[in-house]
Amino acid sequence: MTSDIHCHMGGADGTVVGSIDAADSSDCEEYVIADISADGAWLSMCADDAPTLPAWR
Repeated sequence: MTSDIHCHMGGADGTVVGSIDAADSSDCEEYVIADISADGAWLSMCADDAPTLPAWR
């Protein structure tokens, strides 16, 4: 598994990170967002399907 840290944001309520995971078990690279201060607080999707930053604004 290869992970590249994409973003890191800290705050009083948690620490959120995002990465691109090139796992061998999937047909596409996965974009993963996780709050590493809480167990089980993560989501993932195919990186090609992830919204772009301008679309989030």
